[in-house]
Amino acid sequence: MWSRGLLQVTRRASTAGKQSLAHLSSQVGLLLDVDGVLVRGGSVIPAARRAFRKLVDRNNILQFPVVFVTNAGSCRARDKAEQLSRLLDVQVAPEQVVLSHSPLQLMSRFHDNRVLVSGQGPVVAIAHSLGFKNVVTIEDLKEQYPLLDMVEHKRVKPSPHRQQKFPRIEAIILFGEPIRWETNLQLLIDVLLTNGCPDLPYEPQPPQQLPVLACNMDLVWMAEAPSPRFGHGIFLLCLESVYRKITGLELKYEALLGKPSLLTYQYAEHVLRQQNQNQSVSTIYAVGDNLMTDVFGANLYNRSLTCRATTTTQSRLVSNGTGAEPAGFDADFAMAAAECRSILVCTGVYNPDSLLLSNNVAGTVFQGQNDLVLDPELLEPRHVVADVEAAVDLLLADL
Repeated sequence: MWSRGLLQVTRRASTAGKQSLAHLSSQVGLLLDVDGVLVRGGSVIPAARRAFRKLVDRNNILQFPVVFVTNAGSCRARDKAEQLSRLLDVQVAPEQVVLSHSPLQLMSRFHDNRVLVSGQGPVVAIAHSLGFKNVVTIEDLKEQYPLLDMVEHKRVKPSPHRQQKFPRIEAIILFGEPIRWETNLQLLIDVLLTNGCPDLPYEPQPPQQLPVLACNMDLVWMAEAPSPRFGHGIFLLCLESVYRKITGLELKYEALLGKPSLLTYQYAEHVLRQQNQNQSVSTIYAVGDNLMTDVFGANLYNRSLTCRATTTTQSRLVSNGTGAEPAGFDADFAMAAAECRSILVCTGVYNPDSLLLSNNVAGTVFQGQNDLVLDPELLEPRHVVADVEAAVDLLLADL
């Protein structure tokens, strides 16, 4: 058990310990969160550079599998790899980066669908890189149907010539928090309540809901501001609330991706194996700054690893915490690790002195989506340390 404000005492790696890196077992893999662990906004956390100096050899090459698992979704893996390489002064390959939307490339069932994407950044390029061929943006809808976006009255300038009718939208992908929340909320509701044809009136009885694929469930994340900032999870809660208020129904997700999704950790283990010359790792160390995503997700995955040999299909669904596995996850990524150890750092969202974000473990406030089932045991990190350097020291001391 752990308690708020109690930091796990860890040993700093000695010179001898650093020299032993040459003999590190290939059975160990490291999953690192990014925001709040390695960086805050565009600034690197000093402990991150010190940590990586302990992980590389004299040629600045990482000596065992390291994968960066972030809920960021407004960029491509190669862009994030370039940013990390620059900030950490170590070579990071795109193949080492798992973004919240990365598992979508395996959901080929939807790749030929006409999909509406919401988020910011190069969302069309991101969707195409994941295998989606027919992509529509919120901006495309605004241009086609200018009268739908009526929150800012003076902004509406209807086109005198109506463009040709859009084909029906068949699925929705929510990559991350958008720029204009009110516009995105309105048009997403329009698409959901018209079965993909937003130029039509809402149907008296809501139709069978379109598939919604949502990435990044973080309610908050840590940048340069003194307190955490709203994340995509807040936007999802707004969308769910509006949908429930209008229809009386719960918004259903075909897939919830990004931490703490079990599928994201399963995908991350697959990437670890690829970094380990296609050999399985036995122990995964998962380092993060958020109880509700990093710790919950790592512990959920550890529970699944522990019981995978004897679980039935229904038991796997329960351990997933979502009640159902999303359709379309085509690849068979077998879980092979023996355990996943969660490590919580105090340089990001988690603050041992904050009642708001650190004292909710009892479950009075669970910062998760409605598809996730609260289990207080899953919110208990294996270790609590000051920063990522201390987490690396702990890993090295265990070898």
